[in-house]
Formats: sequence, structure tokens, C-alpha cells
Amino acid sequence: MARYLLDRPEAVAGRRVLDLGAGSGIVGIAAAKAGAADVHAADIDPYAIAAVGLNAALNDAAVQPVLADLTRGEPPAVDVVCVGDLFYEAALAKRVTAFLDRCLAQGTAVLIGDPWRAYLPASRLRLLTEYAVPDFGEDAASPRLSGVFAFESSMSP
Repeated sequence: MARYLLDRPEAVAGRRVLDLGAGSGIVGIAAAKAGAADVHAADIDPYAIAAVGLNAALNDAAVQPVLADLTRGEPPAVDVVCVGDLFYEAALAKRVTAFLDRCLAQGTAVLIGDPWRAYLPASRLRLLTEYAVPDFGEDAASPRLSGVFAFESSMSP
């Protein structure tokens, strides 16, 4: 997802961006570097939020860390939601998908970066590009394809 934003800054330039499930903040940092007007990086892990702050400072990127589970409420006022690799567990994927549906309903664009995890809502996605990226664990040495997708309404043709 971060590579996509840097390669295609028009996806976020001048727009308000939410990096959902931010982890280290790499996607939010890329959005800021690509010219986003405002970037929030949300995660439920306080260590991730600390990493976002440190990494944003090291990269001279304006990113606002948010310690909260945003999937349980109404979406914030943003133009683009970026989701990176949050479809690895069924209950989480269900909650994230419901949140993203609420985002679409308010007119927010949704971009998803994912290495084709088990609970990815593939029928709702339009592939924008793919990258060969390293994974973690036993397969860390061999890259796998990871896609960047536009998340679309279940009512899309």
C-alpha cells in the first residue's frame, strides 16, 4: 500500500487520509509524503501508536497517531481510508468490512493492501496493482504477491 501511494500520489494528494490498523505507520507516512492534506494513523495497540509517532518524526511526516478501535463506530471525516493487511482473522475481517461499508456510504474512498489473506473480501475488490513483497514467518525468504485494491459497494455491478 505504501509503495502504491508513493507511485500514485494522486490517490491521496490534497485529501484527508486515515491509515486504519496503522502498525508502524508506513502507509500514513507514505500518504503524507505523497501530499495528503491531513493524515491520521489509527491502531488499537499502544506500541504501534508509539511506533507511528517515532517513525513519522524520523521521516519528517505529519501524521497524527490515534489510539482507538475506529471499526466500532462511525467513520471519521476523511476522504480516503487505507487498510493494510487486516483480513487475517474472520471476526476482525467482518468488523473491518462493516466499517468500510459505512465509509463507502458516506462517500469515502477505500484502498486495501493485502497479500491475499484468507478473509479478504475478494468479491468486493477491484485490483489496482500487485507487488512482490516479503512476508513474515517461515516464508519470509520468498516474496509473495500482494495486491492493492479499491473496495467497492456490494451493490456495484
